Amino acid sequence: METAGDRFGDEIELHAKAGKTLVEGAYETLRREILEGAFEPGAKLRTEELRARYNISGSTMREALTRLLGEALVTSEGQRGFRVAPASLEDFRDLTEVRKLIETEALRQAITLGDEAWESQIVATFYRLSKVEERLAEDPSSAIGEFEERNREFHRALIAACPSRWLHHFIGLLFQQSERYRRMSMAKRTIPRDVHAEHKAIFDATIARDVDLACKLTADHIDRTLTVLRAALEPAGKKPRCKAEEKV
Repeated sequence: METAGDRFGDEIELHAKAGKTLVEGAYETLRREILEGAFEPGAKLRTEELRARYNISGSTMREALTRLLGEALVTSEGQRGFRVAPASLEDFRDLTEVRKLIETEALRQAITLGDEAWESQIVATFYRLSKVEERLAEDPSSAIGEFEERNREFHRALIAACPSRWLHHFIGLLFQQSERYRRMSMAKRTIPRDVHAEHKAIFDATIARDVDLACKLTADHIDRTLTVLRAALEPAGKKPRCKAEEKV
């Protein structure tokens, strides 16, 4: 027989789940809007305005902001609140170099250790990515969200056989940070780029177990976004005179 204590415990559990769901929803929504550029880099994130925007409590909003702080998408100003993490070409150069170092190492290990199940997952994710890349070429604005999801799945599948938990953790963090810059490069693209051909070359080299070529193509692929974004933000034939001019 259910007692009053049992019912009280169930109510507490339901409230806890509801609170977690609200935090998760606020976190996912704000995260997506930051990545999509709804909030400019460096913009002030006022808790009261966000609370009203998402129709949630201030404590729920602060918890969501704290989660984004841990992912380096938001910065804290002590008692002065939160801001969207700044973005600059210098930051993206640094991010690009670190990502190349660890992602190519993870790919090297994955190719060495991967089995048939690993290969099958790469084939499946590449097929799904290719389908959305067809739509991306026709209508970038409507396909970008799905492209990012399938692009992440493909890159994750490539390194899935890497046994290092820490490499996977840091690659995930860096890939997410790169998403903001990838979206900027697509919006401001000035250099022709065949992303599908880049992915196809990486796919072919990986399936062929050509470690050196796969790693080189992956590094070139990561570098290409920096090249495109730099061309879009820097005037032809000129370089920024100081770091302050590199803000994006």
